[in-house]
Amino acid sequence: MEVKSLFDKAAYDEIMQRLSNLKVDSPRQWGKMTAAQMLTHCKEAYKVPLTSKPLKRHPLSIIGWMFRSQLYNSKPYRQNLPTAPNFIVKEERDFDKEKAEMLSIVKAFHERGAAGIGDKVHPMFGKMTADQWGRSMWKHLDHHLRQFGQ
Repeated sequence: MEVKSLFDKAAYDEIMQRLSNLKVDSPRQWGKMTAAQMLTHCKEAYKVPLTSKPLKRHPLSIIGWMFRSQLYNSKPYRQNLPTAPNFIVKEERDFDKEKAEMLSIVKAFHERGAAGIGDKVHPMFGKMTADQWGRSMWKHLDHHLRQFGQ
């Protein structure tokens, strides 16, 4: 699997098209989330590199750096990986609202660019470069879009 970066215009355009193609009734290939819940989950993930407020470090972050490359390497995420508790979405969400917000947040990430994201600290995996953020955010969204056939 080629891991693209959301700072790359072609990768950004492709992911935005795939997001646009997502439907409320897109068939789930694995997992428990609905498409709307998945969008909410992904929006929360994007807040990590987009926020200027430091996030509380996870207790296991002292060893998280050893696994950081899994966020952006070429090996696809396994299906049904456990989700961090603060990223689990149990309540039903409004699909159209979540989709519009997700498109907007991905656009904001891309437009901010590598210089605007810079080196932010991931609460579990520690300090990441802008390049690592660009690739990890693409890989995470790619994983969930494939979850719903996109």
